[in-house]
Amino acid sequence: MFERGWKAFKQFLHGLAGYEFARHALEMRRELEAVFMVVTMGDLIGVPILPPVYSLRLLPYLVPEIAKWKRQMARRKEFWEKEEYDLRGV
Repeated sequence: MFERGWKAFKQFLHGLAGYEFARHALEMRRELEAVFMVVTMGDLIGVPILPPVYSLRLLPYLVPEIAKWKRQMARRKEFWEKEEYDLRGV
């Protein structure tokens, strides 16, 4: 009984204080991974930044992520289109 209440209390505190930090950290990681993919595999979408030799060395590690990254680049929003800048409900 006590363990279940303690677990619920810890989840409540996480939701109260830590959830926003965790969400922000995941968003920052996603953005940094997108920048890394643009720098290394940018020539796939027409942005040649690194010489192909370096990209080819990283290719075996990045192959599983390429399809997801291309979809993400295709539906990418501009900074003013994010929900945090939305004025609905103000």
